Order: sequence, then structure tokens, then C-alpha cells
Amino acid sequence: MRSRLGDLLFTIAVGIAAACLAFLSTRYGFEADWSSGRRASLGEASVALLGTLDAPVEVVSYARPQGGLRPIIGEFVARYQRLKPDLSLRFVDPDADPGAMRAEGIRLDGEIELRYRDRSERLKVLSESEFSGALLRLSRQGQRIVAFLEGAGERQALGEANADLGQFVRALQEQGVRAVGLPLASSGQVPRNTDLLVVANPRVALPESVLGELVDYVERGGHLLWLAEPDERGGLGALADALSLRVLPGTVVDGGGAAFGLDDPTFVAVSQYPDHPVTQGFVLTTLFPQAAALAQVTPPRWEIAPLLRSSAQSWNETGHIPRAGEASGTVRHDADAGEIAGPLDLGLALRRRSPDPERGEQRAAVIGDGDFLSNTFLGNAGNREFGVRLFNWLLNDDSLIEVPDRGAPDRELAMSQAALNALGLIFLAGLPAALAAAGGLIAWRRRRR
Repeated sequence: MRSRLGDLLFTIAVGIAAACLAFLSTRYGFEADWSSGRRASLGEASVALLGTLDAPVEVVSYARPQGGLRPIIGEFVARYQRLKPDLSLRFVDPDADPGAMRAEGIRLDGEIELRYRDRSERLKVLSESEFSGALLRLSRQGQRIVAFLEGAGERQALGEANADLGQFVRALQEQGVRAVGLPLASSGQVPRNTDLLVVANPRVALPESVLGELVDYVERGGHLLWLAEPDERGGLGALADALSLRVLPGTVVDGGGAAFGLDDPTFVAVSQYPDHPVTQGFVLTTLFPQAAALAQVTPPRWEIAPLLRSSAQSWNETGHIPRAGEASGTVRHDADAGEIAGPLDLGLALRRRSPDPERGEQRAAVIGDGDFLSNTFLGNAGNREFGVRLFNWLLNDDSLIEVPDRGAPDRELAMSQAALNALGLIFLAGLPAALAAAGGLIAWRRRRR
């Protein structure tokens, strides 16, 4: 009897202890990340960033209920919510109102919009580097002034026409960039407080006074973005000389676009990028309609690095501009006509020590196409994201945050070509031969019995 009573009291005590532990677990928590490289938790840079955000952050994910994206996104955002409780996550079904989604420019299932104070930014790639980088750009203090040259038929910064840049510029404004038009023919000089000057494909020759001021602006240490075109009519040869480059004649034709389903050979799709801060970690494909190729002038006065390159199946077509379906038929590379075989540079990034001691480093970029940022083509794949990265680099904001890749070291198997050939020989020839020999041996032994 006494033994049974003791067992009962022990069982009650264990039950009370378990209940107390369960209650305490709802009030206090403990987490430990034992994954390789601590890749299941945020890095130090992201943790420090969240500590500087003094206002709520709203995350809106345009993910369908089907497909399993919502749990993945929710688990990822939860890492940030544990450190910042006022970071909220809301899901919107893009199929509920397709018209509104098209008006908002939502084209990708799972696309994410981050909202902080009165700014917002969208992400198409879910990673700590992209997410934390967007948060830091949204928290940018101060306003950057970007002047767009106007008066010679350039693409309008806030225009709504197909060739204008209105949609992209509004995205920049949401990140603390102020876009202003600059009629240089009347103003005479680029204002001192201009952080970046954009020259977007003048349609008529610029006056000598304007061209001279552009060159002087570069020589004074100003940051510049030049969106060139194959039919460049602005008479910008002096500006090209100041940048140690030239625009090659003709339009780039790229047969490699067929792999992306492009029927028009003058549409160049780029999916692999040279190593540069603008393209670091960038995995989206960009589309450049009717682009011009660029070439460096030796010796250069700048440190010049390629940003964009066409495939080995490309060249600068100086004769007949091909239409859809003509790349493999009537259009051929003609070296005698001065056409240069690819790969060709479509974008170059330039940097040097600034002549202005207050600026430190001077930066410039030349892209052989302005259509990729236009209202018509901005929504194609990674065009918008590449443009934002390019502007951030030109505004000296490329080092705002660099979250290192903390993936598991054993996720990839690096093998030499000789080892791969040996494995292929073993599995494709050696193993079948061994099995056939073993089968023959067994059959021979059975016949002898």
C-alpha cells in the first residue's frame, strides 16, 4: 500500500513538473543554430541593420496560396521578426485581382515588397543579401539628386511614353533619390549639388556649349551615366573621348537569344555577368533590345571593367538590321565590312581618383542601350533590379551592406575534368561491362552443373 502511494505521488510530481516546464516554455524561449556556417540565422550585418531601424517595417508578399511559397517566405521572414517584432508580413493573392497586379507591375509569383516609412522596394530573389540590402537602402539618410539631361529629345525622366523612364525613376524616388530635369542649354552648367548626371540618348546633335559642359563636368569629377544607342545622334564623340571609349557602329545581333525563346536577334539576353560590385550575387536575366557595342580606347584614363557582355554568337551588324527569324538565314557576320565577332561589351563601368578632392572616387558607366530601363521593357526579368544596382553603385552606395554567402560548405562537389571523365567511363562502360561479365559467369557455371 505504501509502495503504491509512493508511486502515485511520484507520478503526480512528474506531471506537475512537466506542466510547469510547458508553461515556462510559453513565456521563455531558447534557440540554437547548429547548422554549418550558421546559415539558418541572420548574419552580423543584418542583425546590426535591424537595430538601426526605428520604425515599423511592412513586408507584402504577392504569393499564391498554392505552390508552397508562402511557408518558405514566412519561415524566412520569421528570422527578421524574431529580432524586430514590429516587422509584419502580409500575403496577397495575385490571382484575386489580376488587373491591380498588372497595374502595380507584379509579374512574378512570390514577389516581395518592403515598406519602410514612406519608401518601398520590391524583391524577386529571396535571400538575406537581397532582403537586408533593400532594408538598408530604404533606411538611407539624406536625398540623392540625379539630373537627367533634357532639351535634345532625350528619354524623359518622368515621362509616360513607351521610350521614357517614368516607371523606373519612380522606383528610384521611393528609395530616396530625387530626379530632376536639366536643360543644360539654358542653365549653362551642371549644379554643384548634383550627385549623378544621366545622358539618355539625345535624338539631335547637342550644341557645342552643352557638349563642352558635359566634358567639363566629367573632368571636374562628376558621376555620369550614359545610355547610348546604335543610332547615336547627339554628337557625343568628345564625351566618349573623355571616357576613353567609343561606341561601335551597327546594332548587336546575338544568336544566343534563341536559348531564351527570343525570335528577334537584335534582342540580347544576358544571364552571366563579369565580376563587379554591380553584378555581385545577381542571378536574374536582363534583356537589351537593339543594343550598341562598346570598345575601350588604349591607353585608358580610367579603370574600366565590363558589366554586360553578349554571347560568342554575336556581332555588330552594320548592314541590314535583322527582323525576327532572320539570324540564322539572311543575316550573317561579315568581317570584311568591319563587323566584330562577339563576345562584345554592352556595358562598361569606369572609376578613377576624382579630380575633386571632396568626392574621393569618380564613377561613370556607359550602357549601349537605354530601352532596358524604359517603360516598355522595365518589367522584363531583372532589368529593374539591374538598373537599381547600377544607380546605387554610381551614387557610391554599393558598399551599404555586403552579406557574405554563408551556405554549407558541402553543398557543392568540385571535381576536375579528368575525375569527371573517369566517373563517366566507370558508370557508362565499366559498370555495365562488369554486370555483363558477372551474368555470363553465372550462366556458364549453371550450364556446367
